[in-house]
Order: sequence, then C-alpha cells, then structure tokens
Amino acid sequence: MEKYRPSSLSEVRGNDKARDALKQWAETWEEHREAVIVHGSPGVGKTSAAHALASDMGWDTIELNASDSRTKDVIERVAGEAAKSGTLTGGSGGRKLVIMDEADNIHGNADRGGARAVTRLVKDASQPMVLIANEYYDMSNGLRNACREIEFRDVSRRSIVPVLRDICRREGVEYKDAALDALARKNAGDLRSAVNDLQALAETDEVLEAEDVVTGDRDTTEGIFDFLDDVIKNKGAQESLQAAYDVDETPDDLLNWVEDNVPKDYSGAELADAYGFLSNADKWLGRVRATQNYSYWRYATDNVAAGVAAARQGDHGGWTRYGPPSYWSKLGSSRGTREKRDYVARHIAESAGVSMASARRELIPFLAAMTHHCKNRELTVAMAAAYEMSEEHVAFVTGSGKTTNKVESIVADAEELREERAVEHSGGAFEGQADLSDAEPGDEEDATDVFVDEDDDAEASEEEADDAQSGLEDFF
Repeated sequence: MEKYRPSSLSEVRGNDKARDALKQWAETWEEHREAVIVHGSPGVGKTSAAHALASDMGWDTIELNASDSRTKDVIERVAGEAAKSGTLTGGSGGRKLVIMDEADNIHGNADRGGARAVTRLVKDASQPMVLIANEYYDMSNGLRNACREIEFRDVSRRSIVPVLRDICRREGVEYKDAALDALARKNAGDLRSAVNDLQALAETDEVLEAEDVVTGDRDTTEGIFDFLDDVIKNKGAQESLQAAYDVDETPDDLLNWVEDNVPKDYSGAELADAYGFLSNADKWLGRVRATQNYSYWRYATDNVAAGVAAARQGDHGGWTRYGPPSYWSKLGSSRGTREKRDYVARHIAESAGVSMASARRELIPFLAAMTHHCKNRELTVAMAAAYEMSEEHVAFVTGSGKTTNKVESIVADAEELREERAVEHSGGAFEGQADLSDAEPGDEEDATDVFVDEDDDAEASEEEADDAQSGLEDFF
C-alpha cells in the first residue's frame, strides 16, 4: 500500500472537489492562516492527501499519530514548537505542515487538557496545520469553529477500479475485469482496503478471478451520504428502495437524515410532495412504537426512500453538502453532550420503565419542547426533581445556559422538592393504618376501609397505569 501512496495531489482518486479545496487552502494559507480539518471514513485517502499536498508545496511534514501520547504537555511541546516556530526539524526556515492524525480522539482522561491545547494551538499557529478525523462531530465545537473543514467522501466503485487496474499493470498481475469490480464492491468506498485485498490475492493466485474475491469478510453496507445522493438526486423509486436496504441505519434514522437534507435540493411542489411521503413514514413509525410490530418498518422505508425519489421532478446535479440531522447535533454530537443525554435518558428509563433508546428518541424531545428555555418553570422544576438533574442536565434539555440564575434557581428548587417528597414518604411501613388496640367493638368494619380502598379503586388504578408508562405523571 505504501508503495502506491500518491506523491502528488493530482494522483489522489475519487475526491476531486475535496482535493482541490485542500490545494486552495494551502495556496492561500498566508492570507487566512487557519488550520483545516480533513474528515471522512477510514481508507478514503485523508492522510495520503495531506502528505501529497506537502510534497506539492515543498513543505516538510511533522506528524502526530495514534501511537503518540496525547497529553496537553506533549501536544504543546511537540506540535506547538512545530506549528509556532517551524524549527523542530533542524531550523531549515522552510514551511512545515503539521499533520495531526485521529484528531477526533483527543478526549478523556488519557488526553487531559489535550482538546483545549489543540484548540489554542490552531488559533496561534504560525505554520499550516491539517487535523485528520474520521468523525467530525466528535470534535469539540471550539475546535471545529477554529478551523476550516473539508470532507473526503467514500471513494466510488468507478474510481477504485482504475486504481486497481493500474497497480495490476505495473506489477504484472493478470486479472479478469469482474475480479476488480468485485474487489471494488466488496470494499464499499475504502480504497486502502481494496489495495490491501488486491495485494493479498495477487500473492496466491496466478490470475485474479471474480470467485477469488470473498465478499463476506468486510461490511459492504452503503454509506449514508451515498444513500442521500441516490434518493434525492440520482436513482428512481425502486433503486432508491434497494439502496435503503443496503444502509446500516434504522428507518427512524433514515427519516431524520432525509428530512433534514432534502430541502437542500428540493423546493416548491417537489419539496411538498417529498414531505408528504416523509409524513406518511412518520405515521408508520408511530404505529411501530404503539404496537411494537416492526413489520411496519418496511412501509416507513418505502415512503422515505421510494417516495422521496418519486417526488423528484427535475435534475439535481452537482455536489451538495449533506450533514447529520440537526436533531442529533442538538442532542448528542459531541462526547460530552452524549454523556449528558445518556444521564437524562437513563433516569427517565428507570422511572418510566422504558428502554434507553425510547427515552432518547421519544421522551427527551418531548421534555425539551415542554420546558424550552425554562419558560414553564413549575414543569421544569418537577422534571429536574424527578430525574435528579444538575444544572448541566437542565441546560441540556431546555437549551438554556447552565450558569444562568434561572437554571441555578430551578435546580435549587428541585432539590427542595425532592427533600419534601422524601419527608412525606419517610413514615413507617404501617403509617396511616388504623390503630386497633383501643378500638371499640363494631369499629373493625370502619378500620378495614383503610385496607380495601385499593381494591375499590382497582379500575381507576388501571387507567392511571397507562399514564405512568410515560414517566411524566408527576408533571400533570
């Protein structure tokens, strides 16, 4: 694989627009002096493109990779010296390109202070920096906002095959076209894995045949961004439905992805028709939640994929910057936000007797709408008390700043409310039962009323049980 790493950006395959954007960033760096985050799936050529760029620009490279310690001190000492002075490799005075691989993994105890150190570093750097990441939205908002962003998409099959063919020609490997096509399909956008598989096959087979390619070893599901291209722009209803079956996403998530991204290409009557199909899909998903009958999922998928594709009325060529659902960005893109979300979801799940997934997808959005910016103060206090929320959890659900006086006072009132409830329920097991020791004859019948109230109200209790399942009965 290393032998065929591109030595120039012109040799980078399958991401022409991203490649050109990276070149423009480098050529104009003296004007903007910003770092850039290059992100995308593993194996699409991000790191190779960074090294090829340095070669084209005549820049030395300094790389921090996964094997490096990611503490604040190491980052500031190694990358900091390079990015600020450019003297790490002997003070040649030439421009240095600092490449930080796996930049989305700088978090947690092992990287104490690392994320903040990198954010400061990219703001102060006097040398160009490229941060490589697989998951762009796992990086902190501060770091993302301090950098430019370039996305490398999965490499298409038609771009992988010519690379494999060229390697076979240069290495003298005999092959059948069907074998290279099977390799490209198997690796589903991962050019690096396709080359590695080709090398493994070439060492054992005299002539590469399609049947030599084992298709079950690696996940070949379609990427979500390719799916969006298929449904919104490229394919008909039947082909789009088939593409939906190849995506490793639930119908709920497919709905969120399409709903947020279809307005970027559709408009007018076309968009209205698409939203009509998405509305139908949401109704079917509601039936799934109500009945737990997951056979209804297929009807939701029909509307999300085939329906939206059928709503297309014109050509939507070119490239569109699709992104994850805004709902996800609000409820849990970063690791810290996910931890807050999961804390709230766990307490809701324990209280309501539902799964964590149901709490995240159904109840948290409901609570967020009802307590938006703490406008319903009494309800927000009750929520914070019921689910033992701190300021950061209240701020997460309501969208308010966690240090505001309003949030702090709500949490304080919630603690008082919990204490009051604890006192109310602190009596003995037989508190409230009639004391029969001094009862007069004939009083037994009245006293037993204490024990039969529950049976008398059995029918009413059954009605209340349904409300209890929502976990919100304390609020109403």
